[in-house]
Amino acid sequence: MTSISIPADPADPADPADPADPTSVPRQRKPSLLRRIFSNGAVRTGSALLCLMVLIAVAAPWLYTIDPNAMDPASSHLSPGTRAEFVTLAGDAFEHVFPLGTDSMGRDIWSRTAYGARVSLSVGVTVALGSIAMGLLVGMVAGYFRRLDGIVMRVMDGMMAIPGILFAIVLVAVWRPSLWTVILAIVVPETPRVARLVRSVVLSVREEPYVEAAIALDTPTWRLMVRHILPNTIAPLIVQGTFVCAAAMLVEAVMSFLGIGLPTDVPTWGNIMAEGRAHFSSHPSTVLLPGAFLAVTVLAVNMLGDGLRDALDPKFNPRGA
Repeated sequence: MTSISIPADPADPADPADPADPTSVPRQRKPSLLRRIFSNGAVRTGSALLCLMVLIAVAAPWLYTIDPNAMDPASSHLSPGTRAEFVTLAGDAFEHVFPLGTDSMGRDIWSRTAYGARVSLSVGVTVALGSIAMGLLVGMVAGYFRRLDGIVMRVMDGMMAIPGILFAIVLVAVWRPSLWTVILAIVVPETPRVARLVRSVVLSVREEPYVEAAIALDTPTWRLMVRHILPNTIAPLIVQGTFVCAAAMLVEAVMSFLGIGLPTDVPTWGNIMAEGRAHFSSHPSTVLLPGAFLAVTVLAVNMLGDGLRDALDPKFNPRGA
């Protein structure tokens, strides 16, 4: 039997360009994942703002700051940009410019805000990683093992019914306030949300033909979950992790503002605003400036999450699919 070769249609855009034809148009290549992500304006803006906040947190000791807990009652409520002699309670005296002024106890607001960025970012990242790790484990077990699905998800629903602030109050009452107590108080309420997301992904991936073929070939369960199911959860987990990080920073600020978070000797944006609310009418900068840092950081993380969702989810990015 002789085979008949059909010549390619020169008008077909799927054919590669002819190098001898100057009018031919080369085939457009699909952009890489990294280029598609950073072509999103929200990702670029959010990443730039977040990198700025991370830089402030890491380089706080070298950004014209002093000890955030050093106080001089004689230098209380100085206006932003004031240069004055600062005498600590230990007797050390030096001149210092206060970029954001001082609070009612004579502490440098800029120093406390810069060091407070360390706490907020640490809490946000740690809570995101912890809730993703726990939610991934619970969600994969509930989505893959049908007999455990009902029991596990009812437990998760019960955990979601408990208000996060109420759980934090109980936890702080049982244990003393500390960084790890605050992190645990936020991780536990966020875990069920991540678990439900992972479960929905596992339920859809489990019905794919390649997963059913792997089950038919008697592939070990751990290998099937690691090689075939786990990679499909990475993209939605990255997006969910950004939103969890932003929510964790807000919850930590609320807890510190209410006095159930970290001790007052640890500067956080929440307790800085709490200490300045009594003098808000006469010195609003003691509340507005730390609040602005918190708002910008949360906005940056949310913009990064929205941009990643648009870039990684084909439903929001049909041209990149």
